[in-house]
Amino acid sequence: MNIGFIGGGTMAEAILGGMLNAGVADAGDVMVGEPVPARRDYLAERYGVAVSGENGAVVDASELVTLAVKPQDLPKVYSDIGGSFGGGKSLMSIVAGATMSSLASGTQHDGIIRVMPNTPAQIGEGMTMWTCAPSVSEAHREATDAMLSTIGDAIYVDDEKYLDMATALSASGPAYVFLIVEALIDAGVYLGLPRDVSRRLALQTVKGSVQLVSETGRHPGELKDMVTSPGGTTAEGLQALERAGVPAALVDAVNAAYLKSVRLGQG
Repeated sequence: MNIGFIGGGTMAEAILGGMLNAGVADAGDVMVGEPVPARRDYLAERYGVAVSGENGAVVDASELVTLAVKPQDLPKVYSDIGGSFGGGKSLMSIVAGATMSSLASGTQHDGIIRVMPNTPAQIGEGMTMWTCAPSVSEAHREATDAMLSTIGDAIYVDDEKYLDMATALSASGPAYVFLIVEALIDAGVYLGLPRDVSRRLALQTVKGSVQLVSETGRHPGELKDMVTSPGGTTAEGLQALERAGVPAALVDAVNAAYLKSVRLGQG
């Protein structure tokens, strides 16, 4: 199957690299449309794929096209490829907030697959949610599932409304985690730890804690209670977090991101 990418940025490269490394597609069957010459040269040399500065050429050469551009670039892309999709082609979009109806309208094509990955896809540890229109063929559904499985875990949903929720939680979520990790490292330095030691302590603590939740299947609250001795240091720290409103602030952050994603989809 010939696969195309419109946009050759970080997320497009993550999917491209994942599927090529896993043998889901051959480099000779892939074309990437990218406006920046230096980026085109890099992708061609690094992955051995065909590249083009013309988005229309990508659509012409591909059965399954991945749209990986910024939301503000969509009008330009629509002017390039609107009406170019023939029968049997599908468009897989990873554009935040872009609804299936707006994508169908902009491209004049109803074979839309909407995907929301996140940045850990760059190391094969991503979390992706996706859905697609009824007109998308079974072959293209299977190809999409195979591509996404190479960059981490993937969940298919029938209802598109969950994509905005995933945008707020899993797609934006790494930034929340990075903020927390940065704060933990800074806290260690504040106490007097060398920064490299504090970084090592914080990173392994977060990594190990996530693995413990995942591998034991226990509720995070139960595991939290196991760490918290009556009248101990952890209880004191948790009280400080509660007083500062950290749990509620995280809920507010996810909700704010969700509302922004909805607004993006409404234009």
